[in-house]
Amino acid sequence: MPEERTAPSARHAELLEAAYRYALENGLADLSLRPLAAAIGSSPRVLIFLFGSKEGLVRALLTRAREDERALLDGAAGGDPVGLADAARQVWSWLVEPERRPLLRLWVEGYARSLVDSDGAWAGFGTDTVEDWLTLLARHQPEGERSTPEGAARRTAVLAVLRGALLDLLATGQEARVGAAVELQLDLLDSRA
Repeated sequence: MPEERTAPSARHAELLEAAYRYALENGLADLSLRPLAAAIGSSPRVLIFLFGSKEGLVRALLTRAREDERALLDGAAGGDPVGLADAARQVWSWLVEPERRPLLRLWVEGYARSLVDSDGAWAGFGTDTVEDWLTLLARHQPEGERSTPEGAARRTAVLAVLRGALLDLLATGQEARVGAAVELQLDLLDSRA
């Protein structure tokens, strides 16, 4: 008989949000249940009960981070199609906002970890986020270009520029230098459109 899924309890949702805020501040790489539980007003035993395991909790936190990422990306460039380069400019202006840094650091951590730990909680996180970004960018391409190999290559190139620039920005904090490089690449994209 298939297992019935029930909606998470209010306590589950409350602890997930508290753990998510903790992860945004502290990351997930060295996550230990005791300090986390103490910081969010719970116990390791309750966290294990609600999330099944530490791995289940990490998976729930990564899912929660992707929800935020998708919602914020949609807000940054999710409206009417504006063209690939302009959508990338909108996303970049969103990415450079200082209040986004905790989420973006958590995204980088999850992305990198999924590359070296392809099983368990991290499995598929990198692939899924690439698809999230490519889907967003595709919506801003002309309809006739979206499904072509060139269209896929153009949005992949834009994603590579944004992702590389984001890593550089997070590492150095040099927004002007990195932003100028992004603009240079987007100008080239505009000139080929």
